[in-house]
Amino acid sequence: MTEPAAHFTERSAQPRVEQLPLSHLSIELGHLYKEDFAAGIEQLRKHFAGVRPWAAAARERLGDSLPPGRPQRVSTCFLIDDYFDEFSSPDEVITDLVEAAGASGLTIDYVAREAGCAVAGDVRPAELVLDRLVADPPPGTDGLWPPPQESGWLTNGDRPPGSSAAPAMSSEHGFRPPTENAKNRHSIFLAVEIFSATGTGRQWSCPYLASVWQLLRLGMLRHDGRPVAPPQPRGDRLPRTWAEMPAVLRLNPQAHPFSAYRTTSVLARRFQNIEAAVGVVLSQVAADEEVQAQVRTRATGEGITLPDDLVQRIAYVFDVDTEVL
Repeated sequence: MTEPAAHFTERSAQPRVEQLPLSHLSIELGHLYKEDFAAGIEQLRKHFAGVRPWAAAARERLGDSLPPGRPQRVSTCFLIDDYFDEFSSPDEVITDLVEAAGASGLTIDYVAREAGCAVAGDVRPAELVLDRLVADPPPGTDGLWPPPQESGWLTNGDRPPGSSAAPAMSSEHGFRPPTENAKNRHSIFLAVEIFSATGTGRQWSCPYLASVWQLLRLGMLRHDGRPVAPPQPRGDRLPRTWAEMPAVLRLNPQAHPFSAYRTTSVLARRFQNIEAAVGVVLSQVAADEEVQAQVRTRATGEGITLPDDLVQRIAYVFDVDTEVL
């Protein structure tokens, strides 16, 4: 019996995983939805006035964590929701954002489209992340639900309400509450819908796109070894339509890199549930090992301690005063 010939691949044929320039910190100065923009530029000014002290505090906290004498590399960004409802135009929206932020002494280095977390040129970041989801089954089980790629759901525990196979009104098994996998005495059970099926494919949920957004800011995504949705320069004019606008637009030519070792987001209190769901999603993403190794090596070279857990690299400020009504 003849043994099959071994298959060898030239190392040079493997896609090279490119490194990204990294800031120490990426500060998100807010989200913008259609209804927020409709409130007018005065409400935007109010928003940034509320953000300003928290952005300053994030910079101060960063200074305490860096080796003495090391200059800070900090970039700022703003996310606009054009995925669920397109509105106005980038040239109008961004012009008002820059003016309103400037009134509070803030500079927006990068503006991003939420739709760019779904499709960025010829790359689909949301699909890339979906392929890297590894559901977290409860200890001692093989998982109650089908894989998230099929079900469109992720959980942080076992037995969500309504999942019992027992007949309705049956008392055979009694009440079985949902349980959190890594609970601290008591459970906080979360179930996150990451997409719903439509006639034309998947519609991604807001928490899932926010998870992709965080991975972009942390510099974790690659496609065939290349960075996903790298920032594009503004050019001589702002885009007139959302279709013209890249996933991430660099407004400030002198800005530090878009991606960073850590992120901080200053958001209205209404985003708390969404960002809790982001933690569930990111805790079940198997990040590219080579990308992870590159980032850890570079952080160590700068004297920076970086947690392995991506969720621990993300910080939030939820302040009701930043709400744009």
